[in-house]
Amino acid sequence: MILVTGASGHLAQSVLEHLTRAGAPATGATRNPSGGQFQYMDFDLPGTINFRGVETLVLVSAGAEEDDVVISRHGNAIEAAERDGVGHIVYTSLTDAGDHLGFALAHRWTENRLRSGKAQWTILRNGLYAELIGQLLAPREGLITAPLGQGGVAAVASKDLAEAAAIIARNPDKHQGKTYNLVGDRVVTAQDLADELGAEYRPGNLGELRQALDCAGLLPFQPAMLLSIHSAASHGFLEGTETDITGILGRNPMDALGIAVATAKTIVQASPSEVSVQA
Repeated sequence: MILVTGASGHLAQSVLEHLTRAGAPATGATRNPSGGQFQYMDFDLPGTINFRGVETLVLVSAGAEEDDVVISRHGNAIEAAERDGVGHIVYTSLTDAGDHLGFALAHRWTENRLRSGKAQWTILRNGLYAELIGQLLAPREGLITAPLGQGGVAAVASKDLAEAAAIIARNPDKHQGKTYNLVGDRVVTAQDLADELGAEYRPGNLGELRQALDCAGLLPFQPAMLLSIHSAASHGFLEGTETDITGILGRNPMDALGIAVATAKTIVQASPSEVSVQA
């Protein structure tokens, strides 16, 4: 049996869809079950974690939170997996270049915990989603002001990442002890989106972005995370396109720019009350 955590989230749902289509025995677990479709597990409550009968665990990173909370959740999950005899853990981590991002620490801690643990493991260092880049760069009144300078991101479609995780979960022994860098094969820039959307790109600065985020009603740790994406991208740290995803999928990755543009268009067309703060 394959179990995918975070089953109420988009990535985990997509992984499960791929597994189901392939005929693999798979189920999901979440702290927010709906209609009894998935098992209830809350990584903040170790007593709710039950991996008995699970051969392969797809451990989807346990939500955006402060580092100590995420580390505690991942630690609880891995300890339970070892206790219950899970043979292989596939973990959705963060791209090789992600060390420059404000949410990298919990991912790297989890990687170290897996490497020193009892279960076999595969680490998927996922790149930033093309959908996220579309959200961050959606224009307002025809203007993109995100402080990305001339830098860009080797963004990747979340559906490609989900398919890669499902492929590995179906045949985990082949990928034992491997760490894969799963980024896109081209760099997406703010100017690229501006050109596709018929918008003007006039980059602001990080101070202006911080001020906007501080007024947006976000959770306390979120502005720093978003700022780190812009800072790293603008200084060229997220442009590496050396990727393992093509070999895993057996095809080229999806068009990240097209996905980012489609996401941005959806946000532009939404009513003002539906649009989150754009960076």
